[in-house]
Amino acid sequence: MKNNVLISLTSIQWQGKEKSETELLTKASYDSDGRYSVISYEDTSATGFEGSVTTIKVDKNKNASIVRKGTANSALTLEMGKKHFCQYGTPYGNMQIGVFTHSIENRLEKEGVLYLKYTLDLNSSYLSDNEIILKIENNDIKN
Repeated sequence: MKNNVLISLTSIQWQGKEKSETELLTKASYDSDGRYSVISYEDTSATGFEGSVTTIKVDKNKNASIVRKGTANSALTLEMGKKHFCQYGTPYGNMQIGVFTHSIENRLEKEGVLYLKYTLDLNSSYLSDNEIILKIENNDIKN
C-alpha cells in the first residue's frame, strides 16, 4: 500500500578525513509489500540533483538499489559484502563506478529507519565512503 510520508534523509560522504553532510526533509511516497520497501522522492538543490526523482528499493537486509532519473541519471546496486559496477550520470557524461556495500539495515517496517553504508571507486581508485540515513518522520501525510 502506497503512502505519502515525510522523510528525513541524511547523506554523509567521507573523502579521506574530509566529511561532507547534507540533510533533506521532504515529502516522499512509501510502499511495502512485505518483501520490498520502496521510497521515492523528488530531489532538490539541497541534494545537488534538482529536477530528478530518486527511488530507493530495499529488501530485508541484503540488497538495495538507488535509482535516480531526470536531470541526473544513475543506478546503484548495493548487495551486502559484494562489489557491483554501476552507471552514474553526470552533466559531463556517464561514468562506471564500483560500489562495495558494507551495511544495509532496513528497519522501515518497525522504526521507520533505513541505513546504508558503501564505498565508491572509479577505475579502481577510491572516491569516497558514504552513509545514508533515511527516517520516515510521518507515516501518512496529506498532499
